[in-house]
Amino acid sequence: MNGILCGSDALASAWYPVARSVELGPSPLSVTLLGRKLVLFRSADGNVVAASDRCPHREAPLSKGIVENGCLVCPYHGWTYGDEGRCVRVPSSNEGVPPPPRAHLAPHHATEKYGLVWICLGQPGAPIPTIAEEDDAAYRRINTPVDVWRTSATRMVDNFLDISHFPYVHVATFGRAQDTLVPKIELGPLDEEWIGYRYEVLANNTDIGALSSGQSSGVVERAMSTGFNLPFNVRSTITYGTGLSHILLLLSTPIDDVTSYFTFVVWRNDDFSVSAEEIIRFDLAIGAEDKMMLEKLDGVLPLDQTTLVSVQADKCSAEWRRRLIELMAG
Repeated sequence: MNGILCGSDALASAWYPVARSVELGPSPLSVTLLGRKLVLFRSADGNVVAASDRCPHREAPLSKGIVENGCLVCPYHGWTYGDEGRCVRVPSSNEGVPPPPRAHLAPHHATEKYGLVWICLGQPGAPIPTIAEEDDAAYRRINTPVDVWRTSATRMVDNFLDISHFPYVHVATFGRAQDTLVPKIELGPLDEEWIGYRYEVLANNTDIGALSSGQSSGVVERAMSTGFNLPFNVRSTITYGTGLSHILLLLSTPIDDVTSYFTFVVWRNDDFSVSAEEIIRFDLAIGAEDKMMLEKLDGVLPLDQTTLVSVQADKCSAEWRRRLIELMAG
C-alpha cells in the first residue's frame, strides 16, 4: 500500500509494537503494519515469527489457520511452517520430499520488549528505545491493551508532545481551564535517546486521579518531561512532590497512513497498594479524550513547516517534524 508513511523505506526500518506478548497465545494473530498484512505466531522455541499473511501456495490468509506444536498450519491445504517461517510439511507430497525452495515464508524481524511484540519490516536502523526504569527494582511495569485509533500516527505524536491542549481536551480528567499559558519551552536532549523539554504544571486531582497521584488534595503539582524518539515514540515522565514517579511510554504504530495502533506502558515506583487496573484507569480516561479529538481530524499531519501555523508552545512538535522529514528523506 502506497502512501506518505506506508511508502517510506526509512519508516520500514523502525521497530513498532503491534500487540501485547500475552495476546500471542495458541492461535496465530493477524496485524497490519504500514499497510502490510502480517501473521504472528510462536514457534516451538518460543520465539515470535512474523511474516506476510499469505501462504505461498495459493495465497490463503495464514492467520485463519491454527498453530500445532509450534508450527503454523495453513487453513487451505495444510502447508505447515515452523521456526523462522520455514515450510516443514506439504501434506499432498510424499514424506521425504523437500518443500519447493519458494515455499518458505520470508520472516520479518520480531522481538519482545516491555511486554510487547515489536516488528521491523526492513533492516533495523536503530534499537527499540530504552526505558531505564524497566531494570529498576523500585518500579513496576503496567501494560495496557492495544487499541485502534482512526487517525494518523503523525497526529498522535503531535498531540502527545503538546501540553497546550490540556485545559481544553482534558478538562474532565486533569486539565485546568484557567491555566492556558505555556511557559517558554527549552528544547534539548532529555538523555541519550530522547529529545524534549521539562516543565511544571498544576493538575486537577479528581477521585480517579487521586488513585494515580497518591494524594487527596484537589490540585497537585507535577514536575514533568515530554520527549520523542523517532519515528513515533513519545515518553512522558511525571514526578510528584511525594517522590512518586509515573513514567509513560506512548506508542503509535501506523496501520496505514490514517489508522494506527495505540498502546502505552506505565512504570511506577509506588508501594503496589493500588491495583494496576485502578492505576491505568485514569490514564485510559485521558487517552480516550485524546482519541475522541484526534479522530475528528482528517489525513496525515502536514510535516512541513509552512502549511500549519505554530507558536512557541509547538516547539517540540516542530522539531520532531523536522527530524522525521530528515529521517524519511534518508
